[in-house]
Amino acid sequence: MRKTERTRVALVIDPRFSGGTSSAVAHEIRTIAGHVDLSVHALETKMFKGRKPNPKLQEALDEVGIEMTWNDAAIRAEIVVLHNPSCLKFNDDLQTRILCDRLIVVTHENFLRPDGVSEGFDIAKCLDLVADATVCKARFLAPVSGYNRRGVEAWQKTSRRFWKLANFDWFNICDFEMSEPTPEPRDRRGRLSRAGYEKFPAMEVMRRHFPAHAEACRILGGDSFLVDPSSIPAHWTVLPFGAMPVGEFLEGLDFFVYYTHPRWRESFGRVIAEAICAGKVVITDPGTAEIFGEAVVASDGEDVDAIIAGFVANPNSYVRFVRRAQHIVAGFSSESFIRKVLAGARKTQGENHDLL
Repeated sequence: MRKTERTRVALVIDPRFSGGTSSAVAHEIRTIAGHVDLSVHALETKMFKGRKPNPKLQEALDEVGIEMTWNDAAIRAEIVVLHNPSCLKFNDDLQTRILCDRLIVVTHENFLRPDGVSEGFDIAKCLDLVADATVCKARFLAPVSGYNRRGVEAWQKTSRRFWKLANFDWFNICDFEMSEPTPEPRDRRGRLSRAGYEKFPAMEVMRRHFPAHAEACRILGGDSFLVDPSSIPAHWTVLPFGAMPVGEFLEGLDFFVYYTHPRWRESFGRVIAEAICAGKVVITDPGTAEIFGEAVVASDGEDVDAIIAGFVANPNSYVRFVRRAQHIVAGFSSESFIRKVLAGARKTQGENHDLL
């Protein structure tokens, strides 16, 4: 009997991104390497000029025995998956040629800002660079969440560019170790993210969410605050991004309070999933909360104190909430990714049209 050939899949990414995108792709590599004929290709875009590759990606590649190649003249595969097209926003061209049956572009960066109108980046420019460098039968946009999908759909309605919308979400794999929630929650608050102005709300909001009456207020990734340490409230503990392992940081918290700049929003929110798996109650804005449904507490930010006080006064409610949240996040597992995302990618059909 002739052995069935495995689907040839090529992942394309600028591996120098410091945040959740690289971590998500690292988990993806580990997950799908045993199911497809996988290759990984690095783009050296202007967006990350001078930066080094994210070590998490290299660790994943070493584990599965794949060597990443840089700036290939041509990439050939049955399915090519290009992650985060926004990395091309400072490029004038894309020298690499992409030859495939199906091209799938994963839209990690939201196409639209929270106002639902303004573009998050020059979408047309980035996608046109990819399209002009590609010969394929069909090309797809794959959102990472329901919230992210709505922005892509809205952009499609006003764009004359031909991109199909995948009928599945290319979600982040969240195979984090599950920790039991504490049976005695205290008012210990914190948040973490990579450094960046877009990751934080105004200082007055931060002071309200992390007040002096809280038992602990810890921030990991607060590099911008450390530029002027004198502006940091005395009761805050602020650490630069990467100063300590995420798991160790989360151990000192019971509540993860996560709000971003009003003109920016997470497309998935990998740090939220990490906090839930670590056994914490997450409080965030309604737009971000939508991604995880009942796994988080949605709030406009005005009643954070009351929410925390309610859980501290009712420990059983805290435990029940966290366990239900962990059950929801378990749906973003490697097994689910293979069953839903990889299977969905294989089912996308190329069609003969003027893309060839």
